[in-house]
Amino acid sequence: MRISAAQRADNENRIRAAMDRLLRGEIPPGGKCDVKTLAREAGVDRTAFYGTRPYSHLRLEFERRVQALQDAGEIPDRREAQIIRLKAENSRLKERLDQSEQRNDELSDFRTQALAQLAAQHEEIARLRETAAGNSGIRRLPTPRTTVIGSCS
Repeated sequence: MRISAAQRADNENRIRAAMDRLLRGEIPPGGKCDVKTLAREAGVDRTAFYGTRPYSHLRLEFERRVQALQDAGEIPDRREAQIIRLKAENSRLKERLDQSEQRNDELSDFRTQALAQLAAQHEEIARLRETAAGNSGIRRLPTPRTTVIGSCS
């Protein structure tokens, strides 16, 4: 069914108004900053935005404006911005977790080396004591007696 020039102009005006609202961040519940939501908000069939259909130039304009906002660091869709923020935070947390795991591995290796060194030192001390006890030329000195010096009565 053909539409009149007045109807087409009216549709384009509604599409541009919906486009401006979406790009300002006025996203309806359950919608996104995309062509599907644009078509629904403007009351136009979504297929009219594709191929050689009458509003394909408006779809291209909308996508270009969305891309320009994203390149400028602005994301009109709060939900999309939250997803991007959460993905970045998730990446940072994964990186911190990897660093923590690496540090734990390093500390575990250090602990293992320290315990091995202590065990080797203990074995050396025990060996030296056995050697000292078995050597007949060495005499142990008696432990000194402690005398209590009392008062003279």
